[in-house]
Amino acid sequence: MAESLHFVGIGGTGMSALAQFHSFGQAATTGSDRLLDRGQIAEWRSGFEALGIRLFPQDGSGITQATGRVVVSTAVEDTNPDIAKAKALGRPLVHRADFLAEQVAAHRALAVSGTSGKSTVTAMVYEVLEAAKRSPSVITGGGLRLLEARGLLGNAARGSSDLLVIEADESDGSLVRYAPWLGLLLNVGKDHKDLADLMEIFKAFRSHCGRFVVNGDAANLGEFLPGAKTFGFSSGCAVRGQELDLAPGRIRFRANGVFFELPLDGEHNAMNALAASAACLEAGVPLEASAEALRSYKGVMRRFERVGTARGVTVVDDYAHNPDKVRAALAAAKLCAPRVLAVFQPHGYGPTRFLKDDFIAAFSESLRPEDRLWMPEIYYAGGTAVKNISAADLVSPIAERGRRASFLPDRKDVAAAVAAEAREGDLVLLMGARDPSLSAYARSLLAALG
Repeated sequence: MAESLHFVGIGGTGMSALAQFHSFGQAATTGSDRLLDRGQIAEWRSGFEALGIRLFPQDGSGITQATGRVVVSTAVEDTNPDIAKAKALGRPLVHRADFLAEQVAAHRALAVSGTSGKSTVTAMVYEVLEAAKRSPSVITGGGLRLLEARGLLGNAARGSSDLLVIEADESDGSLVRYAPWLGLLLNVGKDHKDLADLMEIFKAFRSHCGRFVVNGDAANLGEFLPGAKTFGFSSGCAVRGQELDLAPGRIRFRANGVFFELPLDGEHNAMNALAASAACLEAGVPLEASAEALRSYKGVMRRFERVGTARGVTVVDDYAHNPDKVRAALAAAKLCAPRVLAVFQPHGYGPTRFLKDDFIAAFSESLRPEDRLWMPEIYYAGGTAVKNISAADLVSPIAERGRRASFLPDRKDVAAAVAAEAREGDLVLLMGARDPSLSAYARSLLAALG
């Protein structure tokens, strides 16, 4: 009989994928989340229940003697009632990264790593392998539209083969626990940790991988090149892109002579497609097959997702939440419209404090004089935090550098300001992460336009 597992914080992107994957194996699965207790993420509740996953209040009631192990993440504090109950009953705790490492060890895994682009490339690899009839499984953070259309929550699926595609997260250093058949490194930029610390994490990850594919264009990844297959637009890359042609909602290029066209925006997504194709080539899928599959790529929720258009103004929802992602999203937006009205909601006091100067530089250097930027207050998900920084501390220096930036603590006021400012031809770009209400807020921005 399959092991009964309880997932604490089941509403989180990583934890929810693991819970679903476990339940797909016909195993008893339970979970709890304080967001569910607050009546939030209702769509996740219904999705879990449709899969037979039982949900409990986060008061310890979901953990019994019948519970095998209790899966936790770094974000779950020791004072959590579920943790206390597990310890009282002698139920073993397992970190979500260790549980994922177990799945990696049991499969021929392709692990997608890097500080930007992981969810998109994971989705691309999965879609290519599935189109090639390889019947892969996937465990990821971002919801795949392809899976959502099948009635799933979108960030996990179980196939019939031994292939497993995972998004390998570096944020808490747990990346080093995975030993995949193939590792893919997209990039390394400041996010969660200093660059030096991140480099050590990725080097340890590299040492655990069988095959390795790495970005050949990245100047700071030279030490990862020996023994690896490379992708990029530079001469010498094993999978080399050329003839890049960008237009709103469309990317074209050639890779080793094979023509690619994707329904996406931005140069960063051309690199993502090269990365996915290089990884799939290692798995035995020809570039021609990758090109054909990616021509109809369905995408990931909240990755430069067009919400709609009103009064000639298009609203785009994007997950950008670190400086590199902000730069990439703004670059794509500027290709689509003569003026960008950007809304950025920082998340977490610690991350905002850590990346403050980098955010200021990213917005100051990426926004044009005619563009606009609004920031509401920092999103706080709960837990222990030192609240000694505000979004206003980002906005003021950006404005001082000549950019049209405003701080409005309440998001409702931001929506009203955007609607008042918007004119035909503008693009409204919402950026932010972690807050489950952001997708609904993107729709409210569209509604405010009238």
